[in-house]
Amino acid sequence: MCLIVFALECHPKYRLVLAANRDEYFERKTISAGYWPDNPSILAGRDLQSGGTWLGVTTTGRLAAATNYRDTKWHVENPPSRGLLVAEYLSGNMSPPEYLENLKTRSHRYEGFNLLFGDHSGMYYYSNRGETENIVSSGIHGLSNHLLDTPWPKVTAAKERLLAILNKNPDASEEYFSALADETPFPDDTLPDTGVGIKRERFLSSIFMTSRTYGTCFTTLLIIDREDGFRFVERSHDPQRLSSTTAEFSFMVQKS
Repeated sequence: MCLIVFALECHPKYRLVLAANRDEYFERKTISAGYWPDNPSILAGRDLQSGGTWLGVTTTGRLAAATNYRDTKWHVENPPSRGLLVAEYLSGNMSPPEYLENLKTRSHRYEGFNLLFGDHSGMYYYSNRGETENIVSSGIHGLSNHLLDTPWPKVTAAKERLLAILNKNPDASEEYFSALADETPFPDDTLPDTGVGIKRERFLSSIFMTSRTYGTCFTTLLIIDREDGFRFVERSHDPQRLSSTTAEFSFMVQKS
């Protein structure tokens, strides 16, 4: 149940600063971030079960990220993987508005999802579980497993931490990783009721989570400057959180 916080058009040096945790069952096989052999313009991790991804960018300046929408009441029979939407946008050539309209016609085939996507022209957001504004405005935003900027405690806390880093030391990668490394659950009386029970809500409430079978697998930092320079830093975590591996990639957008 992932968490994404980002600052869009909030800093004089950076067009976008995004930090994200990817939470998943540890048994689900994935590949850490890298350039895809079958499409070298894509930089992302990869889900080996479906072939999709949760967050990625391209050397041409496209970016996309997805989270699940937590919903115990609405299920779809034999849905495609939601991670394929991220891969589809990254590998395609539709403009963000074109992709948005295309997605609206078939989003009912998927389980609940949130999708952030865009390029140099702007950032877009779509969920198949609620009517919202599709063009993302400038500001500090957060997304977990409900609609964009739903004030779940961890979303609100992560947004506040992101803003503090931007105001103090926006170039310090470790500040972002530290901000998203907090395992402290939030008080029960502040948590949403999404139908999974209070014990599960409590576990899922923390910014960083870990258990024997499920938890935060990757933390990613994406910074795009105003010259279209991309900096992509990913930290992978082992299930017991005893060690981590960090990889960093930088490139300038290839102009068409």
